Amino acid sequence: MSPLRPRRTETLIIGSGPGGAVTGAVLAEAGRDVLMLEEGADLALDAAAPFSCDEMLLKYRNAGVSVALGNSKLAWVEGRCVGGGSEINRGLYHRTPEYILEEWTRRFQVKDLQPAVMRPHFEACETVARVEYAHHRAPEISRRLQSGAEVHGWHAGEAPRLYTYSPEEALRSSAPPGGKQSMSATFVPRFRQAGGQLLSSTRVRRLRREGSFWIAETEQRGADGGRHRSEVRADRIVVACGAVQTPALLRRSGMTRNIGNTLRFHPMVKVVADFGEMVNRAGDYDPVHQIREFEPQIGMGCSISTPAQLGMALAGQKDAWSLVREHWQNMGLYYVQSSGGSARVRNVRGFVDPMVRVRFEEDDLALLAVNLARLATALFAAGARRIYPCIPGYPVLETRADIASLPDKLRPADGSLTSVHVFSSCPMGEDERVCAVNSFGAMFGTEGLYINDASLLCTPTGVNPQGTVMAVARRNAIAMLERRSR
Repeated sequence: MSPLRPRRTETLIIGSGPGGAVTGAVLAEAGRDVLMLEEGADLALDAAAPFSCDEMLLKYRNAGVSVALGNSKLAWVEGRCVGGGSEINRGLYHRTPEYILEEWTRRFQVKDLQPAVMRPHFEACETVARVEYAHHRAPEISRRLQSGAEVHGWHAGEAPRLYTYSPEEALRSSAPPGGKQSMSATFVPRFRQAGGQLLSSTRVRRLRREGSFWIAETEQRGADGGRHRSEVRADRIVVACGAVQTPALLRRSGMTRNIGNTLRFHPMVKVVADFGEMVNRAGDYDPVHQIREFEPQIGMGCSISTPAQLGMALAGQKDAWSLVREHWQNMGLYYVQSSGGSARVRNVRGFVDPMVRVRFEEDDLALLAVNLARLATALFAAGARRIYPCIPGYPVLETRADIASLPDKLRPADGSLTSVHVFSSCPMGEDERVCAVNSFGAMFGTEGLYINDASLLCTPTGVNPQGTVMAVARRNAIAMLERRSR
């Protein structure tokens, strides 16, 4: 393992996802010397087809297989490439609900989080990363969810996406001419144009303090397949590795106070609905409709429904792949998600990735079961002929009456929970009894060390969190420049 030449920078950002990319762009455009490190590769947005096996191998951590263990297992996904999770998600976009901002202010004593304070940060991020509605372009499987909700008088609608649907409009702006507005297409190019440097395929093993400097011990994968160790010396370090990897790095570096003890998810259970007619076409845009009637406790929506995704969802069914081959164009994949459960992040000697231990209470599992039945009710109202719960051993639903056969509580051993939203492992705020960093991401008890990613979010957002991560990151980066973070 050969050493590389040490580097020196004013600000080191670890991670290039929504938190790191926004932070880097703000600091670099203010004229600061900034180096960004990314553990994953630097890949084009179109390096692999979205949600394909190739994309999972190229852009996901552990090829998309990460599991939290506990009284009920939960599988989640993380991006590991330049742009982080923004490269692999659908980009559904919400500003933080005002009641969430009020709760964080009250419970965690977060400063400067009022809706009026946050609004300019949301607007600035939305200017760089375009946010648009699909409208008539939304696929039929997506519209079916809304129609089923409306039968019951439930509030439902389309969520906007970080996506440009209108090339003719995009050509008149600084945004790319159509397509997904991930970090590699928006904030990372701005960061580079402003003089920021980005080094990919570089993992940070640990951090240490030497006098007035921070030292990041790094390991870089070379083109020859070898690993090369080096160090980066910085006046300031911003950790933005994501809600699992950020606490893991800090704990490896000896920082444990309120670090990695409060990881939260939006756990999901899914069903496949067969409508008996064509509703799903190759080349459709991603689904965008959501049922919002039961927020903040529960959200419902339509997932990516490619044949591969349907096949994985139905893996517990007999002859699942034959079923998908014959009927995938009649099928859609749907989810119900909550904010239940909590987890801890701990490092394990001899392993690169940390262990995540999760616990769900009985009420968490009962809430998901009740709303799984509600989701099935909406899908039958939307014209579903058959519904397959994506839980091994659960009955196929042929009629609305069959919904009564569903258990009133998910069994811990089902192993059916998944999540694509991970946050809250290092909450921000002024209450040092529960918070890891102050209101602007500065680590308590030390100088020049910050967190600025989904780890900071004090609780689940109840909605897709990327908009919140971006706006909070911008707010905190500006505070760093103005020295309000100390």
